[in-house]
Amino acid sequence: MTTIDLNCDLGESFGAYKMGNDDEILPFVSSINVACGFHAGDPSVMRQTVEKA
Repeated sequence: MTTIDLNCDLGESFGAYKMGNDDEILPFVSSINVACGFHAGDPSVMRQTVEKA
């Protein structure tokens, strides 16, 4: 059986600025890339994203 890794960039919100619908997309992907604070994301968003994943 062939499998496909459906990957998505998540955790790109920053402070009061919400980007995307991370909670809604998580059930449909098999792996994620979590933004680590350079171009997007902040420590709080990173922690929340990892906990939900």
